[in-house]
Amino acid sequence: MVRDNIEAAIEEALAALGAPQVPFVVERPAEMEHGDYATNAALVAAKILKKNPRDVAEQLKEKLVSQQKEKVDFAPLGSSQRSQNQLFLSAVEKIEVAGVGFINFTLAGAVVKKIVHEAHEAGWGSGNSKSGKLVLMEYTSPNLFKPLHIGNLVGNILGESIARLLEASGATVKRLNYPSDIGLSVAKGVWGLWKNNLNPSDIAELGKAYVLGNAAYDNDAEAKKEIEDINKALYENSNPAWAELRRVGIETSRAHLDDLCKKLGTTFDKEFFESQAAPVGTELVLAHPEVFEKSDGATVYKGEKDGLHTRVFLSSKGLPTYEAKDLGLLKLKLEAYPNFDMSITDTGVEQQEYFKILYTVARRIFPEVGGKELVHTMHGTLKLTTGKMSSRLGNIITGESLIADLTEEARGRQDVAIGAIKYAVLRSGSDKNIIFDPEKSLSLEGDSGPYVQYALVRARAVLRKASEAEEVDAESAEPSPLERLLIHFPEVVERAASELEPHYVVTYITELASDFNSWYASERFIVDGKVAKRTVAVVKAVENTLAQGLKVLGIPAPEEM
Repeated sequence: MVRDNIEAAIEEALAALGAPQVPFVVERPAEMEHGDYATNAALVAAKILKKNPRDVAEQLKEKLVSQQKEKVDFAPLGSSQRSQNQLFLSAVEKIEVAGVGFINFTLAGAVVKKIVHEAHEAGWGSGNSKSGKLVLMEYTSPNLFKPLHIGNLVGNILGESIARLLEASGATVKRLNYPSDIGLSVAKGVWGLWKNNLNPSDIAELGKAYVLGNAAYDNDAEAKKEIEDINKALYENSNPAWAELRRVGIETSRAHLDDLCKKLGTTFDKEFFESQAAPVGTELVLAHPEVFEKSDGATVYKGEKDGLHTRVFLSSKGLPTYEAKDLGLLKLKLEAYPNFDMSITDTGVEQQEYFKILYTVARRIFPEVGGKELVHTMHGTLKLTTGKMSSRLGNIITGESLIADLTEEARGRQDVAIGAIKYAVLRSGSDKNIIFDPEKSLSLEGDSGPYVQYALVRARAVLRKASEAEEVDAESAEPSPLERLLIHFPEVVERAASELEPHYVVTYITELASDFNSWYASERFIVDGKVAKRTVAVVKAVENTLAQGLKVLGIPAPEEM
């Protein structure tokens, strides 16, 4: 990328000024009139050199400009025949100092036009920053035995996009699902089925059973004792009737989950279940008395010595908690994918402290983790404009019902409905709560998934019409703002993948859609059966960039709307 070449040239110039290894950034300026790239290198270097930032910026500019005396003709970006500095000299047309010490760079028109043609390629936007890395992406992972409410959609949507971003950066990604198929929530559901003679093959009745069981556990001492007995019996597989209710309920829940994930465009490479991880985790806890200790009959990790807090790993009844099960899950991951480089788990933001403790304990138990990255990504909650939904209370809106309702509003277009939901989830930072307005989410004007989808459809329509016209050469002109915006797409994808934050891509493609729509409104594409080659090149670049942007977000890219 051109930005990399600019960074390399700045590093060389800084070293010459006596400020090597300065942690500067090169990024797109907030205002396009300030150029294509800007750097804070002089501001940071000024602190080291103990000089005025503006003076350092002028000196840095002089160093960079003086090197342009050796400027050579432009060659393909990334050419092995050129040094990074030569590539920089070929690409940059203007260098200016601005403000208190920023330096702005404007690319040569020939470079911008070349990148616009690169934007036609199938792999446009992809990089290699994570090439050779094996990443485990664990997401969705719902509690089975009840319908999936709209909040469950968030983890799936975010996790799928992160997986795609990492793949676009060269990583091999294994998508993992870790459903909860045993434990107290399942026991509550089994109790509800058993006591109320409900059908475990009906997802709606499963949901009803869970609500009844949860209410009984909270309000009825006798029922609470029965549910705890069921929970213990399910772990021990000691009651055939309860085990069968659980088995059928889990089967029903999994079919329900598979159908929803199919609609959302997710296919998992492997599933692990809590029932598999529980015995493994129990053995691990018992095998490491140097890490855990007894407290009131339970087995706990006292994290205060590590700046954390105490967590229970085995209950006083000897049953594994979520903590022990997650240790078991990590062992299962290590057995299935021993060479993984990074393991990412996406959950709600409220589990942030939990994962700090879990990863601290895991590194003490598993020496083979070594330099592997254990990462916790977090998502906020999704609320409708009518308020928060809760499966504990029973007033849920299921994921399927939300998709079905939006599909109806979108005149039967499920791809548009899915796009509306995913865009709403991904538009903000991943740990932010989401207020979902169904009406605004389907708007074709402004900040919405269908708005970006429609811009893509419009670009494709222009290309279909242009294919019937005669392409002609046009007078050379300075690159338009739209063309200068296009050049930044690979950097946006790289940043989103590096920070595991899809919202950077959402912001970019929304801006691109807006600029393209403005350009479309003012441009005469086909005149007397002829179309300029440059116009076709720009529209192709926009079409492919929007398509690739939607792809890494997991949003459908329709041909027509």
